[in-house]
Amino acid sequence: MDLAGDEDSYVYDEATGEWLPPGQAAIAAAPGQVEVRDSAGNVLADGDSVTLIKDLKVKGANQTLKQGTVIRSIRLTDDPEEIDCRHDTIKGLVLRTEFVRKR
Repeated sequence: MDLAGDEDSYVYDEATGEWLPPGQAAIAAAPGQVEVRDSAGNVLADGDSVTLIKDLKVKGANQTLKQGTVIRSIRLTDDPEEIDCRHDTIKGLVLRTEFVRKR
């Protein structure tokens, strides 16, 4: 395939070494940046709001967060399976992404 005439149609991705369509190149994650996904497969970002999909007992707080509880302003961590968040009654809360859904 000759890409010389299609310079505007493809973008070279240095991370993979492939020529990608511009839309697909924009979606590809930057090297070293990990996509964090919720239980439904939606991509999460800092500042998003999430909803709990099941009741969770909080260790050390003797409290249960109920299904449907909205958690606002999440922060991503180095671990793609965990997010930092703050609830009205619990500070320093860390949730697993398998128990949340993007709102």
